[in-house]
Amino acid sequence: MSPADELTLTTVAPANGGSCIARHEGRVVFVRYALPGETVRARLVGDRGSYWNAEVVEVLDAADGRIDPLCPIAGPDGAGCCDLAFAEPSAVRRIKGAVVANQLARVGNYHWRDESEATAEPVGDQGATGWRTRVRLAASADGRAGFHRYHSAELVHRLDCAQLPAGMLDGVAEAEWPAESEIHVVLDDDGRRHIAVAGAKGEKGEKGGNRTSAAGGGNRTSAAGGGNRTSAAGGGNRTRVVEGDYETTQRVGARSWRVPATAFWQAHRDAPALYSALVAEWARLEPGMSAWDLYGGAGVFAAALAEGVGEHGSVLTVDTSRGASRAARAALADLGNVSVVTDSVRRALAGQRRRADVAVLDPPRAGAGREVIDLLAAAEVPRIIHIGCEAASFARDVGLYRDRGYQVEHVAVYDSFPLTHHVECLAVLQRPPGST
Repeated sequence: MSPADELTLTTVAPANGGSCIARHEGRVVFVRYALPGETVRARLVGDRGSYWNAEVVEVLDAADGRIDPLCPIAGPDGAGCCDLAFAEPSAVRRIKGAVVANQLARVGNYHWRDESEATAEPVGDQGATGWRTRVRLAASADGRAGFHRYHSAELVHRLDCAQLPAGMLDGVAEAEWPAESEIHVVLDDDGRRHIAVAGAKGEKGEKGGNRTSAAGGGNRTSAAGGGNRTSAAGGGNRTRVVEGDYETTQRVGARSWRVPATAFWQAHRDAPALYSALVAEWARLEPGMSAWDLYGGAGVFAAALAEGVGEHGSVLTVDTSRGASRAARAALADLGNVSVVTDSVRRALAGQRRRADVAVLDPPRAGAGREVIDLLAAAEVPRIIHIGCEAASFARDVGLYRDRGYQVEHVAVYDSFPLTHHVECLAVLQRPPGST
């Protein structure tokens, strides 16, 4: 077989990453844009030796959960934004639950649920569309904004992705942006839009076209035009604010954060409040206890933990991002029981002399990994809440905890990224007294 060859395949089960598994003459084929139990005509797009990758060209026998795509720009010849937009949202949640159950069993050696019974829970009441409040676009060499195609440098310049609320990208397609820059657009909790441009190759990046600025105003012809505010960004790059402010207002409960437009904040508008409430409930803190908030970002979980330990307890929140740490210090300035540390989790844990009663971890997609989990086990932290946004990494970490004597008390899976294969997983782990 060679790229562009077509096969007729029948899919069996969902795979981690958004594909479905099929087989051709004994070889595994990962088929994108298919549902389990479908017969499809698929084009081969990659040969990895032991397996092939393919994309659906035609659905010959559709599964019950297939619908007309909810996102008009996603698909085999479109953007990579909404790779499961062709499936009924409830079917997507079942797929995500099955994938997490499979990964926990295969990678983590832990039986959560039978794959046929597992499902992800919805987040909030928004539904599958219009839930995203932060998006990062790319600019082409000629200054046009777009979404990347799946695993490609090519851009799709149509911007009406179904994840985005109506009006969030008004004017962005018409504006001219610095060549090959990143365009960060945020709709914050005050309902204000903020647009910041980072990573521009040139200072201005103007191409002399007729497109108008997304920020409005009659005096500028380019979103990169002079007079816009600039801020220092990580890695020595400059961030240019073309609409709104560099810092955006985000709220969880009664507390507000000022978070850079280019920094991490949960994309789903209802996710921060949900996760914060779960952490507060599952931590089971009492006044005077100590808690660690690792990979803590702007300190959302630290705020919840601080309330649980009370004024005589202590909370340590750790993140490598200076911007996130600044946001945490500002938002939590009234909490004398919270310490904010800008460092790697590994170094911060290695320097700790006081054991925590609870540790909350929300690592990046790669997970926490062996070294960090070894440090937590060596510190004999009795209770851990672990959050993961990639099923295989999450399952691996759960297995590492179990190998070190922790028992899984609870697992929850949330559809925090509707229309996509991405998922949020949470585990509560308890270390029995006297375990080594």
